[in-house]
Amino acid sequence: MPVVIALGALVMTLLGGWTAHRVTDRRHLILGLAGGLMLGVVGLDLLPEALEVAGDEVYGVPAALLCFVGGFLLAHAVERLLAERVAAHHVVESAPVATGGAGTRAEAGAGAAGRPSAPASALPGRAPQVGLTAAAAMVGHSAMDGVALGLAAQVSDEMTLAVAVAVIAHDFADGFNTYTLTSLYGNARRKAVLMLGADAVAPVVGAASTLLFTVPDQALGIYLGFFGGVLLYLAAADILPEAHHDHPALSTLGCTVAGVGFVWLVVGAAH
Repeated sequence: MPVVIALGALVMTLLGGWTAHRVTDRRHLILGLAGGLMLGVVGLDLLPEALEVAGDEVYGVPAALLCFVGGFLLAHAVERLLAERVAAHHVVESAPVATGGAGTRAEAGAGAAGRPSAPASALPGRAPQVGLTAAAAMVGHSAMDGVALGLAAQVSDEMTLAVAVAVIAHDFADGFNTYTLTSLYGNARRKAVLMLGADAVAPVVGAASTLLFTVPDQALGIYLGFFGGVLLYLAAADILPEAHHDHPALSTLGCTVAGVGFVWLVVGAAH
């Protein structure tokens, strides 16, 4: 069952990459809806289930909540480390080049001629390796989405459905971001498509891996809390700001609220 659902995540990842390549004027609505779905799953299903399953406290605080905060902080730390690497590469690439004579200029021209030209959509001053690193991180995260889906299936069908909604919605944004990050940093379209394909397959591999082992209930609750923190960070710090960046419209906010409301209906119907 989780592997079948992960195939849906594969399709949504590819759809997200296609949207990044072809659609630009309405993507804010889709991202707003995806952010709302993720927020609803975290607040209305993942956290309550994690608190119920992992009920032990650590120094007066439920273990699931500590892991929730830990997941949020880890996602924040990873994003900041990647951002610092981007900034460092930008400084190096934008540093002034000495123009002491025609020979120096000719050597610079020869070096540029020896490198493959970046796509026209690439942003200046950005190293292709940074884009590939960020895309590889997205692939790893998608694999963990599949693991979360498989572990949720070990809890209950209700939890599987809720996590499936979050993973499928989130993987659309993952596909969108994977293709965009790879291409904007000057990589060829072929590399962007390859990274998109790896990102699409990753949740299927992650879900299939959970067929080989089972996890105790308390450990599942701790993991669900941790996964909820990561999802909340991605929704609040990445997807929703991107949705409102160029189109701060009420329609985008409406899609976010609709996403939360949809999850509420799903959770209510499951109970």
